[in-house]
Amino acid sequence: MKILVTGAAGFIGFFVSKKLLDLGHKVTGIDNLNDYYDVELKNNRLKNIHSDNFNFFNIDLVDAPSLNSIFLNKKFDCVINLAAQAGVRYSLENPHTYINSNIVGFSNILEACRHNNVKHLIYASSSSVYGMNKSVPFSVKDNVDHPASLYAATKKSNELLAHSYSHLYNIPTTGLRFFTVYGPWGRPDMAYFLFTKAILEGNPIKVFNKGDMKRDFTYIDDIVFGITSLLDKPAKSDQNLNSPSNPSLSSAPYALYNIGNNNPVELGKFIETIEDILGIEAKKEYYEMQPGDMKETFADIDELSNLTGYKPSTSLRDGLENFIDWYKDYYSI
Repeated sequence: MKILVTGAAGFIGFFVSKKLLDLGHKVTGIDNLNDYYDVELKNNRLKNIHSDNFNFFNIDLVDAPSLNSIFLNKKFDCVINLAAQAGVRYSLENPHTYINSNIVGFSNILEACRHNNVKHLIYASSSSVYGMNKSVPFSVKDNVDHPASLYAATKKSNELLAHSYSHLYNIPTTGLRFFTVYGPWGRPDMAYFLFTKAILEGNPIKVFNKGDMKRDFTYIDDIVFGITSLLDKPAKSDQNLNSPSNPSLSSAPYALYNIGNNNPVELGKFIETIEDILGIEAKKEYYEMQPGDMKETFADIDELSNLTGYKPSTSLRDGLENFIDWYKDYYSI
């Protein structure tokens, strides 16, 4: 297949691109290489993609003419949209960045897919859409009309926009609600990265809600398997699928899946595991819950498992050991 990966210099996009190339696909990557976090890390990811079947373009999704030109020339079979402005807390201070990247940029992707006969659009949503939901585990059957952050609202908007294009133009779209992805080459703004850096440098770590939080940490290799297993499984139209009790079902060729670990871990246990691997006890500073944060995330992955055989297999300790080994090597510690 000829596949476009947006956000190819990002954490997940980098690993997805490498896996697709290993599977024999031709991959075009695009990324705007913004400075939300270390641009050198993004460039070094790209340098680690070694294949004649990979092309990269440094463009922003809001640049519709450049995006359309790439679509017209490359004639993609499938698009995997992983480009987005990430981060809940950052969205409180930079709302317009999220509107431009996550809504304007995504609408440009949808229009490009519409006009270029793309056979399947897979796009990143987020566990953040569950917002103020109280029932766990989070299910795609749950109502998600009460986001707790602007970031979550933009991701919910992506799901709605995708459905409208699936309905109007018969474009198969598959949304993936990611749950706290971690691993080597990860994002420096994520807790595991921040904690490891601070502990090794002898600085205190910030522990929010006094540690009373849980996250469904999901290792990058498991995430990549889940994404790539959906390439040849686009959603299909079925007039019998409308279900008021299940918002993930539609008569349009539209699908939504949780992609997580199905095993939430207490923040305290998470920190203890990092401390144990490093052999250093963290200095801790305790803070109240931050606006927009969620106390717990927990993915019900039955729908994705039933369709693809998706079954996360990486333990938290193994995943964190892999990350810390990479971190020490990358930063020459």
